[in-house]
Amino acid sequence: MPWFLYLLECTDGSIYTGITVDVEARYAAHASGLGARYTRAHPPERLLLCLDYPDRSTASKAEYAIKQLSAAQKRAYVQACLNKATAASGTKPGRRGAAKAPPATA
Repeated sequence: MPWFLYLLECTDGSIYTGITVDVEARYAAHASGLGARYTRAHPPERLLLCLDYPDRSTASKAEYAIKQLSAAQKRAYVQACLNKATAASGTKPGRRGAAKAPPATA
């Protein structure tokens, strides 16, 4: 069963990072105030990125690596992943969606 790393942009412009097996259900929980404590105070505005991983351990390691980045670095990472996915799929730039992440480095 794949695990997903997701990044949410919150209404105050901050970025929340988490992992789950069901991104839609987890986003709904965050949006309804039943998700993480952080998103209760900073409601999500939109999903920035969703990346799949083969197992929880790999997703957790990637989550930790992303959480070490500054907000600006996270935004650059999101853009790089989207650009890579766009180039691979041949679609126009700016498309939001899931992309396969490069291996996380610590």
